[in-house]
Amino acid sequence: MSAPAAKPFPAPDLAPIKRALISVSDKTGLVEFGRFLAAQGVEILSTGGSAAALRQAGVKVKEVSDHTGFPEIMDGRVKTLHPTVHGGILARRSDPDHAKAMGEHKIGGIDLVAVNLYPFEATVAKGASFADCVENIDIGGPAMIRAAAKNHDFVTVVVDPADYQAVIEAMSVSKGATTLALRKQLAARAYARTGAYDTAIAQWFGQQKDEVFPPSLSLRGALKQTLRYGENPHQQAAFYGDGSNRPGVATARQVQGKELSYNNINDTDAAFECVAEFDRPAVAIIKHANPCGVAVGNSILEAYKKALACDPVSAYGGIVAVNRKLDAATADEIAKLFVEVAIAPEAEDEALQLFARKKAARMLLTGGMPDPSAAGLTMRSVAGGYLVQTRDNGRVNEAELKVVTKRQPTAQELADMIFAFRVAKHVKSNAIVYAKDGATVGIGAGQMSRVDSSRIAAWKAKEAGEAAKLKQSPAIGSVVASDAFFPFADGLLAAAEAGVTAVIQPGGSMRDQEVIDAADKAGLAMVFTGMRHFRH
Repeated sequence: MSAPAAKPFPAPDLAPIKRALISVSDKTGLVEFGRFLAAQGVEILSTGGSAAALRQAGVKVKEVSDHTGFPEIMDGRVKTLHPTVHGGILARRSDPDHAKAMGEHKIGGIDLVAVNLYPFEATVAKGASFADCVENIDIGGPAMIRAAAKNHDFVTVVVDPADYQAVIEAMSVSKGATTLALRKQLAARAYARTGAYDTAIAQWFGQQKDEVFPPSLSLRGALKQTLRYGENPHQQAAFYGDGSNRPGVATARQVQGKELSYNNINDTDAAFECVAEFDRPAVAIIKHANPCGVAVGNSILEAYKKALACDPVSAYGGIVAVNRKLDAATADEIAKLFVEVAIAPEAEDEALQLFARKKAARMLLTGGMPDPSAAGLTMRSVAGGYLVQTRDNGRVNEAELKVVTKRQPTAQELADMIFAFRVAKHVKSNAIVYAKDGATVGIGAGQMSRVDSSRIAAWKAKEAGEAAKLKQSPAIGSVVASDAFFPFADGLLAAAEAGVTAVIQPGGSMRDQEVIDAADKAGLAMVFTGMRHFRH
């Protein structure tokens, strides 16, 4: 069905507000707004809790049922779905036919609609029953909001209490009227809100039937921050929250430091997701979305020192993530290094005081750790579309490893291999990670050749060893993890030359036997995971 052609009636710049309909679940600022409207001589129509709150504050209110001459029915499901309400909202005041219809049917104009919706998202978030969630799907509210936004030429719509003040200021300046520019701005916000609301409902319904990829993809996000620029200064950028409660940079509380940049946010997310992989106290130091040092230890301080030793040069200006409460001793050590961001689930007061020496450095507290095994979706844009996939929540444990060489790995090698493989999951492909004693000692990331990644990781390990005045490269006696199979033996041989004693890799190459034979010849132990971790 096509829409009727628009009639050539101009919209006024100033639209006076003489009658308002107020029905809100979020009553923030309601009384103050209601009192202002009443003082301007505006007739206020309202329902339920909104009407009760206004009356209690001494604001004169007319029930919607008295205005329509029709009572609320069906437990309040039907109260504003009435021609007197929607005719009053949708009527174009300058259209003679609309004016005639209003007169014939005794429909009074409604000039302001202040509505926010049943708290569907909050109801879902607190784990309510299916029936309660359905009951919190608003019907009348979105209908009124969309109607008012459509007729913004004449009607002012407010869906966020934060916008009450803008309406108050406009009416104060314009003798009880609002400007067309403001009405257009509020209409855009109204449609954004109903769109996000419908998206939340659609996503929830899809989850009820285990629908991972719906026929139509809807996205929602609330603007958290307009950023100074994007990856580069000539790019514009903004940061949106998706409404989930997954602990991380989007839900964190920033307790100090400069405003986060686009790259800060991207790198901090990478760091916190990496450190969440480990049950023991762990630290990840990230630079340009790649780990330059990851370690576990008996304490956060021990883990931090081991992580920093992997690549102290690259750690300069990086992101530090910890998976335990940040203590004073560790904060003191981190503060000795120039870091862009530190992120932790929580922190001791003394730790915050010590870190405050670095006034520009950002400190984020999340209140918890993300679950690395939780389901979810990730997305990236491509020309003309989106690539959507489930989150890489795969994890291997010792029981799932398949030993493919003559030599069996030792218990320490097994522990280090599992550690290294979990780190490799967070390194850009082709990824090679050398690890020893629960710490990375060399990382090769993002190379077109896996051999090059192996050599770069070995070179980084040797360089760090020389900086620490070690007698030999820390790669000697380490294990190596590869995020995907070695297509040829050359990558494995490059690792062997660096001094590794054991290898963990997915397997699955046509030349697996060639690689196994090379490992046997070099006296290495090697295990296959059957799972790869490409990260592009």
